[in-house]
Amino acid sequence: MNLRRIRVGQGISQEKLAADAGVDRAYLGGLERQTENPTVDLLDKVAGALSVSVDEFFVVPGPDDEPPKPLRSGRRKD
Repeated sequence: MNLRRIRVGQGISQEKLAADAGVDRAYLGGLERQTENPTVDLLDKVAGALSVSVDEFFVVPGPDDEPPKPLRSGRRKD
C-alpha cells in the first residue's frame, strides 16, 4: 500500500494525518507498515484527508521509484 509514500510526498506527519482522518496515530503507523487490516470506510477517510482517491493506495510503484525518505521529526529529544 502506498499510504506512506503519499503522506511523505505531501509533507504531512503521521500525527496530522491521523488527526485529519480521525484515527489513532499508532493505528495509522500500522497501516503504513501493513500490519493492520483497515475497513473500506477507514481507507476512504484517510484518502479524503490526503485528497486522493482510495485506488491511489494500491498503485504498484515502478522499479525506479525510491522509497520515501523519512520526514524530519518534530519531536524534541530530552
